Amino acid sequence: MARKAVAKSAQSNVPELTKEQELTAYREMLLIRRFEEKAGQMYGMGLIGGFCHLYIGQEAVVTGITMASRKGEDAQITGYRDHGHMLVMGLDPKGVMAELTGRQGGLSKGKGGSMHMFSNEHRFYGGNGIVGAQVSLGTGLAFAAKYRGDNTVSISYFGDGAANQGQVYESFNMAKLWNLPAVYIIENNRYAMGTSVDRATAQGDFSRRGLSFGIDGEQVDGMDVRLVHDAAKRAIEHARSGKGPYILEMQTYRYRGHSMSDPAKYRSKDEVASMRAERDPIEQVKNRILEKRYGTEEWFKEVEAEIRAIVTEAADFATSDPEPPAAELWTDIYAA
Repeated sequence: MARKAVAKSAQSNVPELTKEQELTAYREMLLIRRFEEKAGQMYGMGLIGGFCHLYIGQEAVVTGITMASRKGEDAQITGYRDHGHMLVMGLDPKGVMAELTGRQGGLSKGKGGSMHMFSNEHRFYGGNGIVGAQVSLGTGLAFAAKYRGDNTVSISYFGDGAANQGQVYESFNMAKLWNLPAVYIIENNRYAMGTSVDRATAQGDFSRRGLSFGIDGEQVDGMDVRLVHDAAKRAIEHARSGKGPYILEMQTYRYRGHSMSDPAKYRSKDEVASMRAERDPIEQVKNRILEKRYGTEEWFKEVEAEIRAIVTEAADFATSDPEPPAAELWTDIYAA
């Protein structure tokens, strides 16, 4: 089990992706990157209100994991940094962006905003604003899968900060006690809001957090989609085959602040620039595609134009779609 922090994938036994997988990974990650860049721009223009947490830099994690899962069958749930997860799972970018701007065409009818989106059709269960809450909910989804016997897996994403929440360990205990088909993805981007892992965490190897419950885990270079995909295949198969839960610590990095209101002064510009220059997940895939002649510079230009058109269409829809009518105040609520 590896113990290095976001190390380069230089070992000779790095698993390779097929041509189709490399091209798919590049397209999916580029869509997340351009969508999030646009969302950040629109937030700055005052078109998006409330909280907004961008996924820029962490694209390889959800992309590699979703590629290894049964898309549309296995359940996924995450916290408030959720836009990228929805896009990779196949949700309409127009619906995602319209939710950010609070329009009726949004995935939650404009009432959830950036942190609370949901699609039962795609088996995506949020977008949850309470830190760590998705771990308990994801464990419940795993319980439902075992109860129904539908051979699906529940994949729960949470960060290094959320990993210190008590409900996470209650969930680990129950998941192992009942051998639930749960895969826990700890997206360790090094900073819980503005506090580094070293300052807030006694056990910095998050893959070991389940050992006292008998849950296996491993650390993964979350900046390399190949390694993410390979580890996710093993973890998902472990859970699906009846062996119980599994933990993957994805060592990744976010380029932006915790949220749009965070100037990220707790780290140096050189640190961010170094990660961008040496470990960017999208550039890694691009370089491999060129080296293996899976695609040409012209192909990259075509994909870039296609993705930008999708994002522009989503932004146009999100600013022209009507706001929810007042009657929506009385829908999707509980009443005694």
